[in-house]
Amino acid sequence: MMDWTDRHCRYFHRLMSRRALLYTEMVTAPALVRGGALHLLDFNPEEHPVALQLGGSEPEELKAATKFCVDHGYDEVNLNVGCPSDRVQSGAFGAVLMKSPDLVADCVAAMQEAAGEVPVTVKCRIGVDDQAPSEVLPDFLSKMQAAGVARITVHARKAWLDGLSPKENRDIPPLDYDLVHAMKREFPDLHLSLNGGIQSLDMVEEELSHMDGVMVGRAAYHQPYDILGQADQRIFGDPRAALSRHEVALAMEDYIGRHLAAGGKLAQVTKHMLGLFAGQPGARRWKRVLSEGAHKDGAGFELVKEALPG
Repeated sequence: MMDWTDRHCRYFHRLMSRRALLYTEMVTAPALVRGGALHLLDFNPEEHPVALQLGGSEPEELKAATKFCVDHGYDEVNLNVGCPSDRVQSGAFGAVLMKSPDLVADCVAAMQEAAGEVPVTVKCRIGVDDQAPSEVLPDFLSKMQAAGVARITVHARKAWLDGLSPKENRDIPPLDYDLVHAMKREFPDLHLSLNGGIQSLDMVEEELSHMDGVMVGRAAYHQPYDILGQADQRIFGDPRAALSRHEVALAMEDYIGRHLAAGGKLAQVTKHMLGLFAGQPGARRWKRVLSEGAHKDGAGFELVKEALPG
């Protein structure tokens, strides 16, 4: 998620789940290829498995960007055809590409040429604006499958590019899980994941009875431990014990120390940790201490320990 799932967030989330696939913020192909902003591809080795999400609409440019991603060691390269951001629309990529499935097919074909053995995947919406999802989505999935894409994540909402803000597009268009379930039945050979409105691990488990995978966004950010803390055990059958919430917070000490030593600020990391104790005693004080103190000069890991619930 743009401005949310940066490398600090992903390192923190990886402490709670060894198995969940983590996704980067969307990085635009023009920024990498024309702008030379290869620092946007930096990540910590501890983040694996991690997928890089690309935005773009020009096949050769996406091909070049994919090569950069593969050379940096990402486990997957994902083309975003679902983001409704104004910034994305102005660049002619994201959800607006639902209107141009043939172009998307050309893009993913070019990306696969550069990817080698690294999977190229797609994240899409069920449609945009006045499109009829029951007609548009199967056509889109068929063209992606013909282009060689084996894994697709479907956000089960339309995106209204004219009339709704990006925030409204995450809440107002109704979810249509039934349509996405029907797509799994219609395309049994595609690995299809559902995204949108998933609030709990119980919901994840329910949707996995219909789908091959589930992508969780905002709930995993705002209540990370509720989603990730037991994901390995409940979803992946991993017998290893999970860290407790307190252990997760304390396990950030070395990472935060390295970040501060490199000239970073505490708040750049702890802003992603505010939801760790969501719904638990002491959660309000945890958020308040970090929110008020982490931006101050000289703030260090001692503030995290101070904020910990007793």
